[in-house]
Amino acid sequence: MIIDSLNEFADGTSVAAAASTALIGNVIDLGVTPQDLGNGEPMYLVITAGTDIITGGLAGTISFSLASDDAAAIAVNGTATTHINTGTFVTDGVDATSLLAGTTIFVGAMPTGAGKVYERYLGVLATIATQTITSGTINAMLTKDPTAWKSYADGIK
Repeated sequence: MIIDSLNEFADGTSVAAAASTALIGNVIDLGVTPQDLGNGEPMYLVITAGTDIITGGLAGTISFSLASDDAAAIAVNGTATTHINTGTFVTDGVDATSLLAGTTIFVGAMPTGAGKVYERYLGVLATIATQTITSGTINAMLTKDPTAWKSYADGIK
């Protein structure tokens, strides 16, 4: 996967926080009149766990969204425009068994076409619920070529 540092939201950025919604890492300035980000080709949001994402005790949840807003400090109160929502992931207690370092958390194409208006600033929001996340980092970026290759057992007997 090719990573362009200008299309990178987070690089080992902490998601440790109490239950809330927060802007994670950097934002991308799409300009006064946002244009086609992929220059005619689809762009993908990729989020990976840099280090294990865990809570200090009971399991909690975390979800991510790609959102745009007219201000660089993208609103976390629900007024920003949400383009992608990853769904909810369970965070484990002290002995993490999900969201481990190196895990690909999400890969998804950015919505395009009529009615898919992006505001000037684009960023990633994390919503933590139930339990405080005590440690963990993510990497988040836009790319034209996400790594999606999987190894499967052969069907030959």
